[in-house]
Amino acid sequence: MADWLAALDRRAELRAKAGLTRTLRPRAAGDAVVDLAGNDYLGLATHPEVTAAAGRALSAYGLGATGSRLVRGSTDAHHALEDDLARWLGVDRALVFSSGYLANLAAVRGLVQPRTLLVSDAHNHASLIDGCRISGVETIVTPHADVDAVAAALAAAPGRPAVVVTESVFSVDGDLAPLAALHAVARRHGALLLVDDAHALGVTGPAGAGGVAAAGLAGEPDVVVTATLSKALGGAGGVVAGPAEFVRHLVETGRTFIFDTAPPPAVVAGVRAALRLARSGDDLRAELAERAALVVRRLGGAGLEVSAPDAAVVSVTAPGPEAATAWAADCRDRGVAVGCFRPPSTPDSRSRLRLTLSAGVDRADFERALDVIVDCAAVSARSEPGLRAPQSRTEDGS
Repeated sequence: MADWLAALDRRAELRAKAGLTRTLRPRAAGDAVVDLAGNDYLGLATHPEVTAAAGRALSAYGLGATGSRLVRGSTDAHHALEDDLARWLGVDRALVFSSGYLANLAAVRGLVQPRTLLVSDAHNHASLIDGCRISGVETIVTPHADVDAVAAALAAAPGRPAVVVTESVFSVDGDLAPLAALHAVARRHGALLLVDDAHALGVTGPAGAGGVAAAGLAGEPDVVVTATLSKALGGAGGVVAGPAEFVRHLVETGRTFIFDTAPPPAVVAGVRAALRLARSGDDLRAELAERAALVVRRLGGAGLEVSAPDAAVVSVTAPGPEAATAWAADCRDRGVAVGCFRPPSTPDSRSRLRLTLSAGVDRADFERALDVIVDCAAVSARSEPGLRAPQSRTEDGS
């Protein structure tokens, strides 16, 4: 009976030799680490208006929602947030889930029929990849941000229902998908477009309404938007937004909606307060853009390979998984938290540090953190000063 445990130990040893061990590291409330790893882009997770709204709802409703949305979990707070999200995104309706991951699983599964073809970008998030897998239909993975490849895949399947699946701002390198071009190709072939706006919502677009709105696609009847509520809105949960008919379909058939406990009302109320702040946060978005440009200048000028960010995600290439792990650990030892992305979490077998910028981090601390990242970089991570990593748009990882 212990053989299976021994097998797990052996697999852990192999991951360790490859530099792929992952470790949970608890953090204390109010720790002094400069956070360039979290996703609180606008610094709203601890905003007084947000925490006050959550506190009032906590007193009114209690700790949890006590049930699924279709049983007892739907409160007036949930419905008010959905109305606010729909107005912000410019769509008919929005539906709130307990996580962005579950929202993506529901959206992909809800869009497919038995003969549907899914055309998925190679750099898509794991939740979209898993949504494609559990849908049980044919999926073609196209090279990253390659509109021509998407067009070819659709053209090769005439008459079949199809869905083009993409992120707006990609979570790996922070680059923006060519959404307008993808939508034009999808519409030409009668396909739908599903966009995960997680890293763009609150950061890009008019009033922070995200990448879909920035591309002029808000409210299009053949576009469905998903996002998390855990990044720029500083809370937790997910949303699927689009035509009213599709949202109704998810309410009646979406397994990750029907059979999951609803998000806590306190979190929902806090997110709703964060949404109001995000809509009027053009100054915060301008600060993020300025900081992203500074990262490229400072790290690129030091000879590090840096992605050209379109929002608040910046990746810095590491020589390999072990070097990335050591680099991130050295930064952490000097009081700076950075993301560490290694295969199989990366779609192209490249290891990276991922920096996620927050307007809530003190500017002086932010600039000091950049110096720490440069100081801790391995010599092998540097190239000629000023070089930046190419946008890996033709790589076909999965």
